[in-house]
Amino acid sequence: MWKVLSRDTFQNEVFCTLEDNQFLNQMMTLLYILAGIVLLILILAMIAPKSYNVSRSIEIAKPKNEVFENLRFLKNQDAWSPWNKKDPNMEKKFTGTDGEVGATSYWNGNKDVGEGEQELTKIVDGERIESELRFLKPWKSTSDAYLVTEDTGSGNTKVTWGFSGKNKFPTSIFMLFMNMDKAVGGDFEEGLASLKAVLEQ
Repeated sequence: MWKVLSRDTFQNEVFCTLEDNQFLNQMMTLLYILAGIVLLILILAMIAPKSYNVSRSIEIAKPKNEVFENLRFLKNQDAWSPWNKKDPNMEKKFTGTDGEVGATSYWNGNKDVGEGEQELTKIVDGERIESELRFLKPWKSTSDAYLVTEDTGSGNTKVTWGFSGKNKFPTSIFMLFMNMDKAVGGDFEEGLASLKAVLEQ
């Protein structure tokens, strides 16, 4: 038997069907948008730089052994570090035997320098000093820093200062919009210029 619907009942059922279809369309649109965002993030993660290595060099009119002996001590960095100039009143602590593997310097300063620590991890006498930089604020990250000394053959010394590290997701995506070389390269240049002035005075 055919069911006879009243006009009001028929209109209500049509209206409910339209509402359901509208809701489904909205949900599908939302799903498409979310899928697009996820796809975009995956693409950016694939093309984002996975590592960085920034360095600068300068020639100092001093013999290599004299330059190296100054560089191996963390406390000596206060005299030429560009970040020390940005906050001369930052809190500092030193642990271990300075100039030897395991020595650590801790700092906590203003927004320009943040909070972190540097630990000497390897010393190739007269050649290279390696350390691990552990940044705590404004964000957590770890980098490998190094100082290399080379005899130029004229009694002068070439000093190369740099650091390298890995860009982990999602930080790696931000590196697409930030040039690490430009961000810290200028600080390295300023620091090396100050080192040169200190050692040559």
